[in-house]
Amino acid sequence: MGALDTAVHTYNATQHLRNRSVAYTFATKRLRIDMRRDIYQAIADPTRRAILTLLTVGALTPNAIAGHFGSSRQAVSKHLQILTECGALAQDQRGREIYYQINSAKLKEIDQWLESFRSLWQTRFDQLDSLLNDL
Repeated sequence: MGALDTAVHTYNATQHLRNRSVAYTFATKRLRIDMRRDIYQAIADPTRRAILTLLTVGALTPNAIAGHFGSSRQAVSKHLQILTECGALAQDQRGREIYYQINSAKLKEIDQWLESFRSLWQTRFDQLDSLLNDL
C-alpha cells in the first residue's frame, strides 16, 4: 500500500469516526430533550417545583423569578427552559420582556395520574380510621 493509499484509508477512517461521533452527539442530545419534555421529570427537581409554586401567583420575568432563589440567573434560566420544553410553562412576550406563566393544561396530566391513587388512599385512610375507632 502506497503513501497515497494510506492517506486515503486514514482519511476515510477519520471521516467514519467523525460521522459516528456526530450521529452519537445528535442522538444523545435528542434523547436528553425528549426526556426533559416529560412533565414528571420536570417536577422531580425541587427548584422547578418552587418555580411552579411561585408562578401560581401570576406571570413573572426570569429576573423576577431568579430573585427568589439563591442560585445564578443562568441556573434559573436552565430550569425555565426545561419547564417550558415539557410544556409546564408558557412564554408571553411583552415588549422586550418575556413573562413565564403556568400552563395548567399540562399540569392536569399529573392530576389525572394521581387520581388513580386517590381512591386507593381514601379507602386505606377509611380503614385506618375504622381501626383506630375500634381501639
